[in-house]
Amino acid sequence: MSTKKILIVAGDGIGPEVMGQVERVIGWYAKNRKFDVEIDRDLVGGCCYDAHGVAITDATIEKALKSDAVFLGAVGGPKWDAVPYDVRPEAGLLRLRKDLELFANLRPALCFAALADASSLKREIVEGLDIMIVRELTGGVYFGEPKIIEDLPNGERRGIDTQVYTTSEIRRIAAVAFELARKRGNRVTSVEKRNVMKSGVLWYEEVIKLHAEQFSDVKLDHMLADNCAMQLVRNPKQFDVIVTDNLFGDVLSDIASMLTGSLGMLPSASLGAKDASGKAKAMYEPVHGSAPDIAGTGAANPIASILSFAMALRYTFDRGACADLLEKAVDAVLASGLRTGDIMQAGMTKVGTLQMGDAILKELDRLNG
Repeated sequence: MSTKKILIVAGDGIGPEVMGQVERVIGWYAKNRKFDVEIDRDLVGGCCYDAHGVAITDATIEKALKSDAVFLGAVGGPKWDAVPYDVRPEAGLLRLRKDLELFANLRPALCFAALADASSLKREIVEGLDIMIVRELTGGVYFGEPKIIEDLPNGERRGIDTQVYTTSEIRRIAAVAFELARKRGNRVTSVEKRNVMKSGVLWYEEVIKLHAEQFSDVKLDHMLADNCAMQLVRNPKQFDVIVTDNLFGDVLSDIASMLTGSLGMLPSASLGAKDASGKAKAMYEPVHGSAPDIAGTGAANPIASILSFAMALRYTFDRGACADLLEKAVDAVLASGLRTGDIMQAGMTKVGTLQMGDAILKELDRLNG
């Protein structure tokens, strides 16, 4: 079995703390499940700007390109609010996505039974929730040109961002959603704003064409983005797979994440196109940010990052049984009543980052028998 190469770029704030627990879990799999892995580490985000004057170096990008998977913690924080736009911490994340051609962002919104009461919505609305949001990641308004702030003759300034999509960009992300749906509930909801945006009209038309050509066995629905946002709060369990563009995917996936009780619970995967051998570039990261207010306190929830490794086991390393094992371990730990501060509930036991990692490793030992 070939050695897998993982690059860890822990980033800023709580990133190093939560990624430390991921490394412990990776080590457990190396020892107990014959997961042969080689780990490298480097800088990204504000810490990289402090060291090198950029959010990510060319050398780190080269390492990422040679890795089977990249694991990112979090980037950014108030410390770097005043740095130039093109070297802000988030530029490192965007460059990783762009240079690795990671066009498909998978964000599951899964409500663990033990946390159904942690959501701001009623238990009956979120209990059993299992949504997969598929967000296009390398196109749209975040990357479209022109993207400028310009001076006008009357003394005002004008900011311009351009929403751009091509047929091929739409079809490839829709194909990912349809293929995922076949392995889940076989339902896709395509989300855009075709009522006011020409890019939304194109999105709608191309998804319909692809569906008719290759995926007619999958149930396809269409929804405007604003209605989808409302429906996620009103009746989220109506959805199986949601596919949408970069901007709407960013917003809708954050809405969906809070249905589960905490951003600290949700992982994500960013995948590229498969090459001739069937391999694809991949980056895994928690949905949450760098949380500088609790950085260094040992209070951060590592579960989203740990579940990101479970996604890697499933989507990059083809170790579905290993992924199931890790998800079962997390579920069992939550069912036992352990909680970090972000998901704390009355009558439960509050623990920190390290203690949560300890508990998950202990549960892995028990389940592995």
